[in-house]
Amino acid sequence: MHFPDIFWPFDKRDAALQMEAMEVDAPVELQPEGGAAAAAGVAENANAPLIIADSGSSTELDEDDDDDGSTEGQAAAQAPPRLPATWAFSQRAVGGLPLPVAPPCSQAPPAAVPPVQVPPSEESEGDTCTICFEVWTTAGEHRLAALRCGHLFGYTCIQRWLKAQSPAAKCPQCNKKAKRSDIVLLYAPKLRALDNSEQESLKKSLQQEQDRRKKAEVESANYKIKLQAVTSQYGQAQKELQVLHSGFFSSASVSEVRTCPRADGSRSAPYSFFKAVLVSQAGGCRVLSYCESMSCLLASQPSPHATLVPGFGVKKVSVVNMKANQYIPIHSKQIRGLSFNSHNNTMLLSAALDNTIRLTCLQTNAVVQTYNTGKPVWSCCWCLDNTSYIYAGLSNGSVLIYDVRDTSTHVQELEPLRSRCPVASLCYVPRAASSSFPCGGLIAGSLEGGCFWEQVNETTYRPHVLPLETSGCTDIQVEVESRHCLVTYRPGRSNPSLRCVLMALTRTPQQDSSQLPSCSCSPVQTFSVGSSCKLLTKNAVFRSPDGGGTLVCAGDEASNSTMVWNAGSGVLLQKLPADLPVLDISPFSVNGTHFLASLTEKMLKVYKWE
Repeated sequence: MHFPDIFWPFDKRDAALQMEAMEVDAPVELQPEGGAAAAAGVAENANAPLIIADSGSSTELDEDDDDDGSTEGQAAAQAPPRLPATWAFSQRAVGGLPLPVAPPCSQAPPAAVPPVQVPPSEESEGDTCTICFEVWTTAGEHRLAALRCGHLFGYTCIQRWLKAQSPAAKCPQCNKKAKRSDIVLLYAPKLRALDNSEQESLKKSLQQEQDRRKKAEVESANYKIKLQAVTSQYGQAQKELQVLHSGFFSSASVSEVRTCPRADGSRSAPYSFFKAVLVSQAGGCRVLSYCESMSCLLASQPSPHATLVPGFGVKKVSVVNMKANQYIPIHSKQIRGLSFNSHNNTMLLSAALDNTIRLTCLQTNAVVQTYNTGKPVWSCCWCLDNTSYIYAGLSNGSVLIYDVRDTSTHVQELEPLRSRCPVASLCYVPRAASSSFPCGGLIAGSLEGGCFWEQVNETTYRPHVLPLETSGCTDIQVEVESRHCLVTYRPGRSNPSLRCVLMALTRTPQQDSSQLPSCSCSPVQTFSVGSSCKLLTKNAVFRSPDGGGTLVCAGDEASNSTMVWNAGSGVLLQKLPADLPVLDISPFSVNGTHFLASLTEKMLKVYKWE
């Protein structure tokens, strides 16, 4: 049978149409209604679609649709004429427009049909199958399905596509190998993919720029640290040069120091300048302590890199080479007290105005325990009779007792007996087989005086008010061997100069069972320091390195120096000059050699015992 040629536009959908033609198994019947009347109807309404019954486009196609040979013979005997394979198109509309089809054989061929241009809809590209270009559905046989590569198709379309290409089937989009068992049904009521490739590209570019900027900031910070280190070395060299130019080692200054007579009438300078170490270029140093097990001095200071590591910490200064080594950040506010454990000398106890006391391991340079006191802490110390207990002196006059085995809170509070002034100093006096003062306990000093808390047992403390002056007490230090304490008073109306009073701790024996023994102290020697006291300087009392008694050291703000006395005779032995007012003093020894360290706001000066 001959079919007239019909002009049909061939566009990008031909591949899909040819695929469907390959699956046509039923004959295509032309079903005109009424013969010539149907032809007349077509002439009257050229836009009306003609229907082609195409069983090849049915979505009811089974995977195993091969018929028997006998069935094929009967179908061939009764089958109407078949169209060429290229004419077996889908009866579904393309892009919403009907498909024109060939007229019946009995009719004359119509005029040439103009090409139908179906512009692709950009908005509906994400909702249509890329094989048949029809909208996929959420149910039925043309529902949404995907391959392993991730591309989306209508279920029946991709099934027929893979079956037609078997066994070398590939994805229509990316040509990756695929098979019908790879088809996965997707349960999506409505799928619309947003093209965000440009946005992702911009995000990636932004991330790269941010990474480069962070890298540049880190490099800038490293260079700033190196610059600060070089600046510190330069400043230290300048300081040492100024000391040399000022004639610190000149014979005149030495002779001036040696004019201080000793108790036996001889003249000597027990300490000589050994080393000056710059601790903080910006200043802010406050307290000083010595770690014997690690052979280093620790000075509190603000963070040298406040922009990167804000807060306060301690600077390690090695006494082996007398160089500042490492800064350890600890607190967020100024540190007011440092103390070491005599049994575990690498554990540093620190107190600060940020309402905390902290334990820092100097072997790892890390804070291992933090206790929140609720109030600013002015002082701290260890219990020398039981190293499991530590003490914190608060700004309201209370003393909190902590057990390092309990990490939650304090175990006891010692409330002030007088006014609630800050506890400026805490010192523990260990028990000793001494006839004058055998008991052990805690001495808490404030601006209103001092109190000795006798430790009766592990949980009981008995208070004893010390007979000190009612105002002006700025510091109390203890020499545990001789059972003496050094009390510092600031200038007042009755005494215009700063005074350090050496007092002996005493205990009144118990007279009867009704009267408890009392602890007190009595003055032994008074040392006049200077007329100025704007800073709460921590002075020192310790055994003389030559074993000949006790030495008293105090900082003189008026002359920016450290004054050294013989405690027994009260004679001034030496004045050690400093660049700024002395804030803390600490004696120490290394391999049998004795030293004295004085801390100012910026510098640490070390003097050697001769």
